Amino acid sequence: MKLKNIFFASILASSAVFSTAQAKSSSQERAIEKLVVTFYQQLFGDKNLEAIDKYLAEDYIQHNPTVPDGRAPLKAAVSQWFSGAAKEKVDIVHSAVKGDIVFLHVRNARPDGGINAVVDIFRVHKGKIVEHWDVIQDAPATSANAHPMF
Repeated sequence: MKLKNIFFASILASSAVFSTAQAKSSSQERAIEKLVVTFYQQLFGDKNLEAIDKYLAEDYIQHNPTVPDGRAPLKAAVSQWFSGAAKEKVDIVHSAVKGDIVFLHVRNARPDGGINAVVDIFRVHKGKIVEHWDVIQDAPATSANAHPMF
């Protein structure tokens, strides 16, 4: 009977350690997700170029084939994209985080009135965004099914 109690006590202790580690990981993931969402709103919604210096690592890696690596090329690109654009609330439809990777599914209104479906993926390290990928697709006016892109 004593061995059985030791066994169950060991299992309970292991569960507590796992739960604590899982809660810590979940808390860290929420903080990373919040960092990316805040950056996204400040840069793409508020058109605040200072967000680049605040949230991106100096050796930021860019996977979008139209923008070189680093902060300065991104500043130059968004300066052109934002020319004449008003501040707006970004429309993040879904967000998810797994470890140090944050995924955003965004409804993006284009200046021509069309809509893009965007998936932006960010990797965060030591409180800074260090890497970015994106996939951008025009949202069609009609669909062959009843499931919208958002």
